Amino acid sequence: MKEQDWRKSVVYQIYPKSFNDTTGNGEGDLKGIIEKLDYLQFLGIDYIWLTPIYESPMNDNGYDISNYLKVNENFGTLDDFKLLVKEAHQRNIKIMMDIVINHTSTEHQWFKEAIKSKDSPYRDYYFFRSSEEGPPTNWESKFGGNAWKYDEQTDEYYLHLFDVTQADLNWDNPEVRQALYKIVNYWIDFGVDGFRFDVINLISKGEFKDSKKIGKEFYTDGPRVHEFLHELNQNTFGNKDMMTVGEMSSTTIDHCVKYSNPNRQELSSVFNFHHLKVDYPDGEKWAKGKMDFHQLKEILMNWQLGIYEGGGWNAIFWCNHDQPRVVSRFGDDSSEVLRQASAKTLAIALHMLQGTPYIYQGEEIGMTNPHFKSIEEYRDIESLNAFHYLKSQGYSEQHILEILDQKSRDNSRTPMQWDDSENAGFTSGESWIATADNYQKINVEQAMKDSESVLHTYKALINLRHQNDILTYGNIEPMYMDHNQLFVYRRHYRHQTWLIIANFSKDEVTLPDGLDISGDTIIQNGTVNQHKISGFGAIVIEIAK
Repeated sequence: MKEQDWRKSVVYQIYPKSFNDTTGNGEGDLKGIIEKLDYLQFLGIDYIWLTPIYESPMNDNGYDISNYLKVNENFGTLDDFKLLVKEAHQRNIKIMMDIVINHTSTEHQWFKEAIKSKDSPYRDYYFFRSSEEGPPTNWESKFGGNAWKYDEQTDEYYLHLFDVTQADLNWDNPEVRQALYKIVNYWIDFGVDGFRFDVINLISKGEFKDSKKIGKEFYTDGPRVHEFLHELNQNTFGNKDMMTVGEMSSTTIDHCVKYSNPNRQELSSVFNFHHLKVDYPDGEKWAKGKMDFHQLKEILMNWQLGIYEGGGWNAIFWCNHDQPRVVSRFGDDSSEVLRQASAKTLAIALHMLQGTPYIYQGEEIGMTNPHFKSIEEYRDIESLNAFHYLKSQGYSEQHILEILDQKSRDNSRTPMQWDDSENAGFTSGESWIATADNYQKINVEQAMKDSESVLHTYKALINLRHQNDILTYGNIEPMYMDHNQLFVYRRHYRHQTWLIIANFSKDEVTLPDGLDISGDTIIQNGTVNQHKISGFGAIVIEIAK
């Protein structure tokens, strides 16, 4: 495999369950990914990130792992995975595994042993607490309800920051840490090239006390988190040529600099989600909201500048398996023209930023939210819980469906749209979740044929990153931050300057007075004439010296 600085890489995220089904059972599988590797090679990506493929009861789509060393039979076998790694490597594509080491499924052998008795050697692998007066603390689970579950057999509660079937691991126990390092090393020896660590900044729990809010302050970026991550690094991937990224929940720039500054030997890079909460009215996810454009720009730029200046590294993205489709969210999918224009501009605006870009399956062809019409079409546990909760609060079903249409994780989990045949070419059977209705127009086959498609824009952007050091190493200069429609910034590296202008509105916009746009066009979407940029237009210009 050809070696290059991992920082120049572009990562493609695959949600295996919805990517490509070769068996006809309605769920995607590893052989389905192998079948599409040539397509991913054509696109030009460097890494595939797979959401969890381990043995799991799938209460939380695989983020509830019951055996870290086995492949979920829904996806295939260990041999299938071995073949995927081999075939990807032959195409100069690396494989990044998603691993959850903050918690396990309650079906994991460690937990099964832990609940047998208070004297079990595995009891201290988790957080069990006795309490006479209900749950030990008032902390709330991320999926709703209290974060402690009562176990009748041993008359104690266990901590689950997520679903009741996801018990938090006790990282203060050195045995737990050593057991987890062995697991990570198993996959390194297997041949994978990197890891995405799920909710990794929650692994260090502080005091177990009641909270004035929901408890986050006691476990987010907890007291020993940096010590633990350095130890993980030193015991596993630290001396290997591997890319790691940590999913950071409700974190800060200062912590993320520490997580990702190479001198500290923790992780390569960090995901944060602050920019994806700009359509949460008063911080509330389950409410209808419009994007606050000024806030979006401010957050993106604060993180860009803060991480860059601190010597850390950003993971940059619009979409993943937990987020709605960006073209429906921050773009406009009300017509085909607007969908294409806004999808391209969103791509350009993001891929010119500093950090490692992540593309989520289907984003590269401008897939939209499915716009489901009934609750029966939803599958996601978080969305169904939200539906029942909002209903109990007196909201109408129609209003709740409008919220889910905006916010549900299922928006990104509908099948990948390969062609215009039934089920978008995803499966020959009945899909586990419905396909978006627009698959006959929006699919890979169509996009490949059309040289002006969203797909070809993504391909061009990936190529630009590989070829131009300014995108990887250059600093960033925000401009016109108070503008109501335009996202404008410059990148500088050595003696080079690139200007990026992206119009986030569907209307033609006059460019600011004094903005010099003379120079060579690097990439363009829409038109720039007479100092005006078309609706959802974008342009990148190498400024003339």
